[in-house]
Amino acid sequence: ELAVGLPKGHIWHSGSLATKSGLEFLANIPTEEVFTLPHCDRVDGTVHSSLALNYNGILIDDFELKFENGKAVNANARVGNDALQRLLSTEEGVTRLGEVALVPYSSPISQRKMLFYTTLFDENAASHLAFGMAYRYTLADGEGMTQEQFRAAGGNISNFHIDFMVGNEGMDIDGIKEDSNTEPVMRSGEWAFDV
Repeated sequence: ELAVGLPKGHIWHSGSLATKSGLEFLANIPTEEVFTLPHCDRVDGTVHSSLALNYNGILIDDFELKFENGKAVNANARVGNDALQRLLSTEEGVTRLGEVALVPYSSPISQRKMLFYTTLFDENAASHLAFGMAYRYTLADGEGMTQEQFRAAGGNISNFHIDFMVGNEGMDIDGIKEDSNTEPVMRSGEWAFDV
C-alpha cells in the first residue's frame, strides 16, 4: 500500500528519448518501462521488493520500506540488511525516491523468470522505484532549473539513483486525477487500458 504523489509538470517517458539537438536514441535496450519522477515529499505507505537488488556486488533481497512524507523512515531486508542500512544512511537524498516506473508483468524480461543481477536488465522485469536522484527531464523545464528550484518543485536531489523492483503479477495501480476521481492504471500487473 503505497501512495506516490507526482509533481505538477511531471512528464512520462518511455524507451525513446531525444538529445537537445533532436537526435532520437534509446538509452536502455531492452526497455519496457514508462517512467517519471515522484514528488520527493509526497510518498507515503509501505512497499515490498519483488526482486533482489544487486547493489555493488551485494545482494539485497526481500526488503520492505516504509515512507512518510517522502522519506524512508523504516527499512528491513531479509538478505543484505546491513547493506540496505548503509545505503540509506549515506545521505538525505537517497532516503527519498527519484523515479517511479511502470512495467507490465508480461514483459519479455519478466517472462524469462531469471535475475540478471544487472539493474539495466532487471528493471525491465517489473515496475520499479528508485532511491535518490530524479531525472530533470521528467519535469517540465526541470533542466533549466537551479538545484533549489528543482527541489522546490518536487524533484529529488541526490548523488545516487538506484532502481529496485516492486512489481508483480498481483499489482494493482490506480491513478488519482486532479478532480479526485480514480482511474485504473494497472490490474494484476498489466495495463488496465489499451496501450
